[in-house]
Amino acid sequence: MSSSDGVIEVAHLSKSFGAVRAVDDLTFQVQPGRVTGFLGPNGAGKTTTLRMLLGLVSPTSGSATIGGKPYHELRQPMRTVGAALEAASFHPGRTALDHLRVYAPQAGVPDSRASEVLDLVGLSFAANRRVGGFSLGMRQRLGLATTLLADPPVLLLDEPANGLDPEGIRWLRVFLRSLAAQGRTVLVSSHVLSEVEQTVDDVIIIARGRLVHSSTLDALARLALPRVRVASPDVAGLDALVAQAGWEAAADASSPGRVELLGVDAAAVGAAAFAARVELSELTPHDPGLEQTFLSLTSPAQDATTGGAR
Repeated sequence: MSSSDGVIEVAHLSKSFGAVRAVDDLTFQVQPGRVTGFLGPNGAGKTTTLRMLLGLVSPTSGSATIGGKPYHELRQPMRTVGAALEAASFHPGRTALDHLRVYAPQAGVPDSRASEVLDLVGLSFAANRRVGGFSLGMRQRLGLATTLLADPPVLLLDEPANGLDPEGIRWLRVFLRSLAAQGRTVLVSSHVLSEVEQTVDDVIIIARGRLVHSSTLDALARLALPRVRVASPDVAGLDALVAQAGWEAAADASSPGRVELLGVDAAAVGAAAFAARVELSELTPHDPGLEQTFLSLTSPAQDATTGGAR
């Protein structure tokens, strides 16, 4: 596949279940060579969106394509997309190796590939153990091994860190980044930003079925930088202080002498203003933090879309 074949594109996608609007006019793109976090609280519509991408649920309107095609038009789906949407969908009486051997013919790969992917996900030691005795974290790894059977360039993973211990989460982080470094498209859903913030390159955040933010993780982090709102009756003095200190500032056009400073704390601003003899009439700090920014974007009070789709 070319790089364009690995692009996931969702365009004006909507899905209603009776009176419930689970997904509402959702539009975004996911690019190859990057790990993209598909984020939102439980019930935001993430799993429904992934199921529409895989043709398991029909959209009410809009489209969801992979490489420009809906899933049902892909000639060799398992060689194009690997998906893990349910960690518990295993026959408890089968061994891990036998589970993968069942899927190998569908993926068009030899039985030997089963052992290879178990090794990739660190489950070789449990190859001949029955899945019914697996922990949730082990099931997550087996689900990931199943998605990799046909070596697909696109991966859709629903809450893959669920049930993993801290060591497992660190392993998953390194593993997903290595897959993206190979040029694969990796879309990872989660309802907890802190779970994936050290893993993803880009974020797509939805709430109540709607897009509320789409950007790089760095751009989202900029929204979470500490900010200080400063006002002074000495407009020229304040402007000179900001310029001399090199602070990034956003002026309030409707209120001369008031600025918002990005990436600096209130104590530093106060000390600099005192040294420069610039009178301040306001010095208000605001430090939202990345997780708080995420919660703010997905709160019921936040209805406007923040940030544009890339």
